[in-house]
Amino acid sequence: MSSDQSAALQQRIQPFFPGVLGIRLTSAEPDRVTAELTVRDELCTVPGICHGGVLMAFADTLGAVGTVLNLPPDAGTTTIESKTNFFAPALAGTTITAECVPLHRGRRTQTWQTAIRNPDGRLLALVTQTQMVLTP
Repeated sequence: MSSDQSAALQQRIQPFFPGVLGIRLTSAEPDRVTAELTVRDELCTVPGICHGGVLMAFADTLGAVGTVLNLPPDAGTTTIESKTNFFAPALAGTTITAECVPLHRGRRTQTWQTAIRNPDGRLLALVTQTQMVLTP
């Protein structure tokens, strides 16, 4: 039995902002989340160049998904810190990919790092974020 929960989580995020962005989860397991996003013109800040906020939101979504997969029952999560390094532009018309892995999974916080790459594998951005675990 596969631990991949990407289909169920895709349905959860689809009606919200990640769905508007076009984020497509390709794998979602407690130790690794991957996804892809096609850079459309309406996601660009200037012609042909994806807005940096899209890359940040892409990574934030994956970190939240990873955290959800590691939460205790009835707990929630919210981002409390995020740091993005941009290395190269994401070009309109391309499909970019992201891989998110945990750096720390504690009782009160989790820290995740997401590498976003272009179709050639070039690193576009590296995002490190901390999620707070919200218990009832």
